[in-house]
Parts: sequence; structure tokens; C-alpha cells
Amino acid sequence: MLQRLGIGGRAAEETEPARFAFADALPAWPQGGGFATGRICVGELELAAVTAFEKICALSATKGGGGVTFYRPVGVPEGFSVLGHYCQPNTRPLHGHLLVAKAVAGKPESESLPPLRPPHDYELVCAFRADGVGEDRKSCRGYGRTGAYFWLPVPTDGYRALGLLVTAEPDKPPLREVACARADLTDECEPHGSLLQLQLVGQSACWSSSTVPAAFALRGIRPTHRGMWGRGIGAGTFCCGAVGLSPREQGMACLKNVDLDLSAMPTLEQAHAVIRHYGPTLYFHPKEVYLPSSVSWFFKNGAALCKKGEDAAVELDGEGSHLPCGECNDGEYWIGLPDGKRGESIIYGDIDSAELYAHVKPAMGGTCTDVAMWVFCPFNGPARFKLGPITIPLGKTGQHIGDWEHFTLRVSNFTGELMAVYFSQHSGGRWVDASALEYTAGNKPAVYSSRNGHASYPFPGVYLQGSAALGIGIRNDAARSELAVDSSAKYRIVAAEYLGEGAVEEPRWLNFMRVWGPTVVYKSRQRMERMTSAMHRRLRSPAERMLNKLPNELSREEGPTGPKEKNNWEGDERW
Repeated sequence: MLQRLGIGGRAAEETEPARFAFADALPAWPQGGGFATGRICVGELELAAVTAFEKICALSATKGGGGVTFYRPVGVPEGFSVLGHYCQPNTRPLHGHLLVAKAVAGKPESESLPPLRPPHDYELVCAFRADGVGEDRKSCRGYGRTGAYFWLPVPTDGYRALGLLVTAEPDKPPLREVACARADLTDECEPHGSLLQLQLVGQSACWSSSTVPAAFALRGIRPTHRGMWGRGIGAGTFCCGAVGLSPREQGMACLKNVDLDLSAMPTLEQAHAVIRHYGPTLYFHPKEVYLPSSVSWFFKNGAALCKKGEDAAVELDGEGSHLPCGECNDGEYWIGLPDGKRGESIIYGDIDSAELYAHVKPAMGGTCTDVAMWVFCPFNGPARFKLGPITIPLGKTGQHIGDWEHFTLRVSNFTGELMAVYFSQHSGGRWVDASALEYTAGNKPAVYSSRNGHASYPFPGVYLQGSAALGIGIRNDAARSELAVDSSAKYRIVAAEYLGEGAVEEPRWLNFMRVWGPTVVYKSRQRMERMTSAMHRRLRSPAERMLNKLPNELSREEGPTGPKEKNNWEGDERW
């Protein structure tokens, strides 16, 4: 939501965030390869990550807080160039990774152009003056105790800027304070998230362009091409400008691992060490009855392979050796439950046998490692609808056989430090920075699995699929209990393609591309439509909009496909 602000008045500067530190020191990672050595080579560039910063200035609303602080990196290794400054919200401890770069020694320079070069000028994108509108008529006041001037490097032909510089004074930064990268060493970028948005009211001549927009936005920058084989590398910088303006329109870019050199990825031994050090504890709700199990337990306790047009199902052994593999989800096969009491009991799982199935893969052009940790539950329980203070059970709505959910650890390949955790929530999810997580022991985060639906959340609470403001939506309850799985101890690495064929033996069930349960259609949607039509007119319209946004899974029982059939197996998470 935009914060609507006037130009007059001065914002009280918020307290500068304290520096984040993990509870435990990082371990000495097993030796071998390029993981956690502090440097990563990507073609003609050698990269390092700076995590120490010095404050430049801050920017915030005149009322209500919600500001950000801008930082320059300190302790930049000798010979490395800064690519841009760092910005983060004041609502969490200081925790950033800003990349710096230098030319790789001994590498031939393409077309006689060096890989890095200072800009030939700066463009003033926007300026905020704490003491009012200046003579330049390109600054506005009321958003900080000091000025904040945003400078876009203007590269020479054949180069691209990777980030902005910020100053507290109106003087341009020195040209050699930042470097631009040769265009063939860069990849396209896009904005993501929201660091700060300000609705400017009154005289706001704070823009270098002739068209004066009404709103100012600060956003992060991420590569457009991401995922397991994506070559784009985020430098940790940010973009700013009018709401809706993309960094690409400003000529900005991300770095690129041109040859997709993955030598900084962890060895198998190092991957195990990462999971043992950071593996979260997965907490289930105290009233959860549909608990996880191992896939082997599920198979051994009666799960069977069903084929279209055939009445008899084939029971599965612990490894799923009868499963057809490597084909598409064509509807010919599915996994079903046994009849009678065996089928009634298997849906409650067996938490003692449960384990997390880890997929270790490159991210951010090989500068990070993602460890996607998948949990299997034999059954996804029915949904519950929250209507203000009332919670209404929805019968069979939302339930299905076979439930695959996951969360993902993102680790820096420069240092081995945990950067963030992704919490998958139904058809989406969100990343939470390591500084904003809850930890159980040492450097192990907590992950909360929602009751019945098993979506992942960073904290206990009630989360709604719908309108949180109106209190209307599908209810997701998350709470701590003794029903928990320690993923640092109970896990199995099932895939790590970057290590090469045969490095990790993939279980046969991982390549079963059909659904893990039959499809049954219910009339639950009609029931919810009757409920919304009976509401007061003030609630009816938003409730109907919310209902139209709900996924189809809430009106049909449909077993999901396995992890490898998901688009985020090779692609990036949905954020």
C-alpha cells in the first residue's frame, strides 16, 4: 500500500537496524571444490560478496515509520569494484550480500574492451532534501533527517549499469566509485518486492525527468532468467523511480554466468554438511491428524498403482519398483489407497517414519545453492472457511490423497551462509530473509506446517487465503507442538543434477510423473456460493471476489503430481 505523504514536515529518522548475527558460528565446511571460498569466477569476472556496511542515509514516511536505510559496502577486497549500493527495510536486522567484482587475471579481454569500466557520468534519478525544496527544483523534503540523492551510472557504449549510488549531499559521486559491466557479461533484470513506496502530495519537483510522477518506489532487483539453469546473478542492488518504472527501462542489468560455471556449488559431502547445519525443524499443528510419513511407509502400508480401465490395482513395494517412470502425466496411472481399514488408517501417516527429501540445485547463476526440502503426507485434510469470527468446516472440500509440500533453503556459495528460506504456500509462497526467521536451536530455523493443508509458514498464526482485512477466506492454522520432524537429521538427498549422472541415486518414485491420488469432483463450490449470497451486501462482493480466486483443488479431490513434475523443480520458486 502506498503511504500518502505531504511535502512539508520532517520525518523522524528511525533507529538504524542492528547487525544480524547467527546464534552459532559457521562450521568449517568440508574441503574440496570452490564452495565457501569467498570468491567465484564467472567467465572474465571474479566476484566476492561483501556483508559489512556503512550507513549513508535513511528515507521514511513522515508518520508511521516503515522506512529504509541505504548503505555503502566496507571492507571491499583490494582490486574489486563496487557495482551499486545496498538498501533494506528498517524492520529487520541488517543482513545483506552485495556483490563486488574485478577482472580475472590472465583472461583475454574480449574485443579489447575490459570487463569493467567506470561510468562516464551520472544521472540524478531522484532527490530528497531534508531542509526543503532547493534551487534546483529537483528535490523534495520531509522524508528523512538528511538528504537522499539517487544516482544512476551512465555507462560508456557497450556497458551496462548494475545498481544505483546514494549520497546524502547533492554532489555527484566520483566516477571511480562504481563500475559498469560489459554488456555481454550481463543478463536482463526485473524489479521484485517492495522496499518503500511513497505517495507524494503537494509540490514534489524531486525528479530529473520532465514528467513528474505522483509516487516514488524502491524495489529490489532480480535476474529475469532464474532457476536451476538460469545464468542471471543478482548483485544485491536496488532500483528506484516512478511506480511502474522497471530497471530495464533505466538501462540496468544483472550479472551473467556466461558459461554457467558451477564450480562453486557444494560437493555431495558439503551439501550434507549444509543440511545438517541449517536443516529446519518442521512443526505440525497440535490438532493435526493427517501427519507425514516416508514414501516407503506409504507404499508398504497399502498404496497401490491404479491403471485407467483396469479394476485390479498393483500393490507397491517400499521403493515403488512397479511404478512407470519418465513419462508425462497423461491420466493413465495414479496411486490409490487400499480398501477397508487399511485405507482408513493410512491417511493419518506415520510421523516416526517421516523424512525430508532434499533436492540440491544451483540458483542465481551458480552463486547460491537452493536446498528444496520436500515432505510427503498421505492425505491432505479438508479446508475450513473463516467468515469474520466464525469458522465453518467445508466437509470434503480441499481434501485429496497424497500431499507434496516443500520449503527451500538458499545458501551463499561465497561463504556457506544461509541467506533466506522460501515457504511454499499452496500455489505460491514467499522468501523470508535469514535475519527475520525464528530459530529453534543454533542456526536451524523453524518451519510451521498448516493444519490439514500442510502449507509452510515462518511463524505460528492464522493465515488466510482470501481477504485478511475482512477476515474472509480459507483458514490456515500454524502452531508449534510435539509433532515435529527435524530435517537436519531425518532427510535424504534424492537429487543433485549438477553433480553429474550417478552422483546421487534417485529413488524410482521420484520419476513417477503421474498423480499421487485419484480425482473426485465435489459440489462444495456451490455450497460456498450459497454461503456468500446470504451475506450482508457489504461482505458479499469481496467474498465473491475471494471465491473466484480460490484454486480448483478446493472443489475437487485430486492427487498432486510428485516433486519432479512441479515447474519449480528446475525453475525458480514462485515469488
